[in-house]
Amino acid sequence: MSSVLIIDDDQELCEMVVRLLTSEGHSVEKCVDAEAGFSAALSGKYDVVLLDVMMPRLNGLQLLRDLRTRSDVHVIMLTGER
Repeated sequence: MSSVLIIDDDQELCEMVVRLLTSEGHSVEKCVDAEAGFSAALSGKYDVVLLDVMMPRLNGLQLLRDLRTRSDVHVIMLTGER
């Protein structure tokens, strides 16, 4: 299966996604801080990154722009209305 990184400041949502993906056989790690998530995404350990758009300090769109300058890891953007 695949190795997945979740970058999202919503800890409850992260835990739910971790449980779901793990139950399907995927290896999943989470970062609830955008800066730590950026570093993790650059590690080369992940097949795909699930990235929240709205996060404090560094939003997901800027993180994606920065990530694209240094990596071609697959990214799925997550967004929700609050």
